[in-house]
Amino acid sequence: MISYEPFYKTLKAKQISTYRLINEYHLSRSLLDRLKHNKPITTVTLDDLCSILQCKVEDIVVYIPDENK
Repeated sequence: MISYEPFYKTLKAKQISTYRLINEYHLSRSLLDRLKHNKPITTVTLDDLCSILQCKVEDIVVYIPDENK
């Protein structure tokens, strides 16, 4: 499973709000909803987030192995 928990930790560490992401960086609310619910995003979006937050991919996403597989 892919988790975007690191994304929210990075936002907090960089003191960037979701409001700011929407209004200054023009990210959609639906994208933030996808992240909140660990739904898939494109690598282009991942690249955009890394650029906005000036961070590494692992500061946004983490892979958690599925124990049932």
